[in-house]
Amino acid sequence: MNYRMIVLDLDDTLLCDDHTISPRTKKALMDAQEAGVKVVLASGRPTFAMTHIAKELELEKYGSFILSFNGAQIRNCTTNELLFSSTLTPETAHELYHISKKEEVGIHTYVGDDIVTPANNEYTDIEAQITGMPIVEEVDFINAIQEPVVKVLMVDSPERLVILEKKMQQQLEGKLNVVRSKPFFLEFTEAGVDKGTSLHHLIKKLDIQQDEVIAIGDSYNDLAMIKFAGLGVAMGNAPDDIKEIANYVTDTNMEDGVAKVVEAFILNKIVHTK
Repeated sequence: MNYRMIVLDLDDTLLCDDHTISPRTKKALMDAQEAGVKVVLASGRPTFAMTHIAKELELEKYGSFILSFNGAQIRNCTTNELLFSSTLTPETAHELYHISKKEEVGIHTYVGDDIVTPANNEYTDIEAQITGMPIVEEVDFINAIQEPVVKVLMVDSPERLVILEKKMQQQLEGKLNVVRSKPFFLEFTEAGVDKGTSLHHLIKKLDIQQDEVIAIGDSYNDLAMIKFAGLGVAMGNAPDDIKEIANYVTDTNMEDGVAKVVEAFILNKIVHTK
C-alpha cells in the first residue's frame, strides 16, 4: 500500500516526554513530506497549542492540516482557513459545570487563548504547562461562558475519571462525545465529533482514500482515528486495550515509535520503488 497521509497525535505520541520532537522522528517526517505524503497533526490540544509544532515541521510549506480540540476544528496550515468547526452552546457548558459541581471534580474550557476555570487545580495547571496558555479563574463560571466553546474538560485523578467517564457516556449518550485524552482529562465535544469523523471529513476534501491513511496515537481519544485509518497504529506506551484494537504496535514515544512507522511503511517503500 502506498500511504498518502500520516495522522499523528501529539502528547505521548509524536512528542517526547519533554514535549519536543526527536531528531530521528523529525527527519523521517520531513523526508515523508518531501516524498509527497501529508503529515497531519491531530490532538485534543487547542489550535493555539499546536501551531508551533506545525511550524517546526513546516506544514504550511507542504499544504497540510491541524485537527485540534479532538477533531472539533480543522485548519489549513498554509491559508489558515478553518475548514471545519464544531462548538458547544453556552447552555451545554453550563450544564457540564453543574454536573462537575455535583460530581465534585474540576472543570475548564477555553475562551480565546485563555483556559477558563472556576477554581484552579493541579490538573488545569498541567493543561497550562502543556499548552502554554494562561489560566483565568472565573468564580462565576456561568457568567463567564456566554458564547459557544469548542470543548469542555472535567479533570480529576485517573481513578475518579475512569468511573466518571462510563457514567457520563451513559448519561450523555447521543448528546455529547465523552472521552479521556489523558488519564486525568475527560473531554466533552459535540456528539459525533472525534478525531475519526474529522479525519473522514478531511480526506474527502483531499480525495485521499481511507486505506491510504496511517493514524498513530496512544490514548482513548485516538481510538476513533486508529479504527478509521487503513493502518491504525498504537504507541508502545498505549494501554493494552488500545494496542489490541490497532493494526500495528510501534515502540514508545521515547523510542522513536513514530519514526519507525514512517521508515517502515513509507520511506522504505519509496526507496524500494526507485
